Amino acid sequence: MKNIKTGFIGGGNMARSLIGGLIASGCPASSIFVSDRDPDQLQSIGADFQVNTLDSNRAVVDASDVIVLAVKPQVMKEVIAGLDPAGLKGKLLLSIAAGIRTAAIAKWLDTDCAVVRSMPNTPALVRSGATGMYANASVSEQQRENAESILRAVGLTVWVDEEDQIDAITALSGSGPAYLFLVMEAMEQAGVQLGLSAETARLLAVQTAFGASKLALEVEEDPAVLRERVTSPGGTTERAIKVFEQHHLLKLFEQAMTAARDRAAELAEQLGQ
Repeated sequence: MKNIKTGFIGGGNMARSLIGGLIASGCPASSIFVSDRDPDQLQSIGADFQVNTLDSNRAVVDASDVIVLAVKPQVMKEVIAGLDPAGLKGKLLLSIAAGIRTAAIAKWLDTDCAVVRSMPNTPALVRSGATGMYANASVSEQQRENAESILRAVGLTVWVDEEDQIDAITALSGSGPAYLFLVMEAMEQAGVQLGLSAETARLLAVQTAFGASKLALEVEEDPAVLRERVTSPGGTTERAIKVFEQHHLLKLFEQAMTAARDRAAELAEQLGQ
């Protein structure tokens, strides 16, 4: 990425995370360009990262090889409409806006262009994210590598061959942190009910979630195998697991994630008008 010029349209939290990750991975600040409609936010980014701050989105496009679309989905159409399609020739648009399909971007530009659609999640803010990615037919192999390098600066990346699978990724890893926060919240509250202090219960719940996730990432076994190893016959864990099974926890997760997937598809239809 050292020879690639990367532009950001939008300077919110996710853009800041990506910029920080790129610089930490060796990308020079001088090769990063940012625009934002909020002058204070733009000034803050420039001061924090010493990147180039520009006063227009078109200036970012002109200066960059890869343009990261880091604006809210609700304003994406307006942002795209303000770009010059001719200025995008040979360049890559990398969208990190939820629910915006590549076809919608092409329609708003009224031209074919290279677009990678991605679905990062909030742990990217601490460089521990998981991002699903889809490239349209206009994206070259080099552009795929460039897009992956940008998002890999804040965590793990995976590619899908069908764009509809991004909706499933939204349901799994995009919304997934909220599910895990809910589990941590439930464990903390139950710990308090069992007599622990709120501080102790929170610390144990959060560290247990962190440790279990780290273990699952660093060993070859599936989570099901790791769960079985903790679940001794006749023990405390087995009794707790049986309660979850009696209440059909796995089926509940399937239903919840299906609902999230379906809502992601609905939003994509609405936002793409």
